[in-house]
Amino acid sequence: MTEKEILLTSILDCSLASLYAERISLNPGQSEKFSQALSLRAKGLPLQYILGEAEFFGLKFKVDSRVFIPRPETEILVETVIKQSPDLGLQSAVEILELGTGSGCVAVSLAKFLPQAKITAVDISSDALSAAKENALLNGTEERINFVQSNLFSSPELSGRSYGLIVSNPPYIPEDDIKGLQREISYEPRIALDGGSDGLDFYRRIIAEAAQFLNNDGLLIMEIGYKQLPEIKNIFDKTGSFEIIRVVKDYNNIDRVIIGQLKAKKYG
Repeated sequence: MTEKEILLTSILDCSLASLYAERISLNPGQSEKFSQALSLRAKGLPLQYILGEAEFFGLKFKVDSRVFIPRPETEILVETVIKQSPDLGLQSAVEILELGTGSGCVAVSLAKFLPQAKITAVDISSDALSAAKENALLNGTEERINFVQSNLFSSPELSGRSYGLIVSNPPYIPEDDIKGLQREISYEPRIALDGGSDGLDFYRRIIAEAAQFLNNDGLLIMEIGYKQLPEIKNIFDKTGSFEIIRVVKDYNNIDRVIIGQLKAKKYG
């Protein structure tokens, strides 16, 4: 569908077939709403913000300026976790920690398709957490996700906890590149984009600290940006706590997800 067709079917709450077959017309209120939507879109406001929703992994999510709009590429991250679930025993009550939940699209999708897993989803932004909770409620997963406000692992609520899997789609755009991105992205939270001078700040922090929060042989699964794989592999190598067991490409044959398995912890 074109963007105009998407807006019209949303405003009229009808299918595309009905839009044309029934020759539906707009009443004055709907006409005004359509004109306002077109004006906002012309200014670069993302279509998903105008609609107030986005689809991700076959589910509906409320989205607005509090959160980064879910991208199709991140579905690869969710698919990867689900495909790894037999090895982790995720059909049982294994605990998953998601860092940087944003809209909650990853945590909610995992809760929906791994119904026995227990999920803790953290974000530094209280606004994002509020949106994520709304999306958990919308998709019927609110009782199985514990939302925690935290700067990555820093919350006392996470202290002493151990997980079978840590998953994250961290900010990975180099800060100087953000201003050159398409206009629509300027409306999204910068905090969800800015990965520091080289885009790798969050990978350094997460990889350095994750071992303390994983069970033996636990997995760290992260989305990565374009051409970042060599540098992220170097970060893993320098930390020395993980073995990279798999790199998953997206549908454009771009390295998109990296899986690190925690090496056996040493005691004594």
